[in-house]
Amino acid sequence: MSARLIVAAALLVTASGSGVAFAQQPQPPAAPVHVHDHGAQSTPAAPLPPTAHDHSPHAGHETAAAATLPPHVPPLTDADRAAAFPDVDGHRVHDAAINWFVLFDQFEWQAGSSDSGASWDTRGWVGGDRSRIWFRTEGDFGDERIEQAKVLVTYGRAMSRWWDVLVGVEQDLRPGPIRTWAAVGIQGLAPQWFEVEATAYIGPSGRTHFRFETEYELLLTNRLVLQPLVELEVFGKADPARGVGRGLSYADMGLRLRYEIRREFAPYVGVVWEKKFFGTADLARAEGHGTGGARLALGVRFWM
Repeated sequence: MSARLIVAAALLVTASGSGVAFAQQPQPPAAPVHVHDHGAQSTPAAPLPPTAHDHSPHAGHETAAAATLPPHVPPLTDADRAAAFPDVDGHRVHDAAINWFVLFDQFEWQAGSSDSGASWDTRGWVGGDRSRIWFRTEGDFGDERIEQAKVLVTYGRAMSRWWDVLVGVEQDLRPGPIRTWAAVGIQGLAPQWFEVEATAYIGPSGRTHFRFETEYELLLTNRLVLQPLVELEVFGKADPARGVGRGLSYADMGLRLRYEIRREFAPYVGVVWEKKFFGTADLARAEGHGTGGARLALGVRFWM
């Protein structure tokens, strides 16, 4: 028994003497010291692994990623990060470029039971996204002369997503003497996709004039479009020199069916019904003219 106790005591003493060595943490190998010997090449130092005090978000990850990338994939650089995540401090909502658009909405020949002739309605604009100069001209040609013609030029400003407010000048060239009007109105897209234009006019000698127009485009197919249109005109004072009476003066309703060979070029056929009312109808009868009726319309609609 005594011999066993002596051996156990000796082993215990040996273990306690070497316990400090087992408690020490292993240290990383020191970087090799470069000896600047001009006659021999120096060996580059190996990169140290990231330590617990390195708070860089890419510490350790780039080394691991570079080790797993295929040979044909270049390593990630700061320039790559800048291109992927640029500093976005805002952008321009409305473009400052100047554009233009011209639409020959009606360019047609009308034939009725009493008379026939050509008719046109052209409109367009030039400007930017919010501010534009709008222009419009329309009229009728028959009996080898222009029977009716007017020109409208306005400044338009977008007041909402679908609506513009217009301020400008209109000149009525035919029939009768030339009349100049100051024009104020709105135009835009009403619910259910109705295009609406309402304009009030003020002329000399207290003359007033109001015009309302609405139209709709019904797509029967991808290229076949049915376009109904309604136009009304009301005058505040009679103007016998131009054949206009007071109140509701004129109504024009049309139904045109066009086929878009190209989006910017479409021949059409339609039916147009026009009617003069009240004092305007009385003045037309006194001059020996009709007060309205239905006509067949053949024309082409194009824009550029």
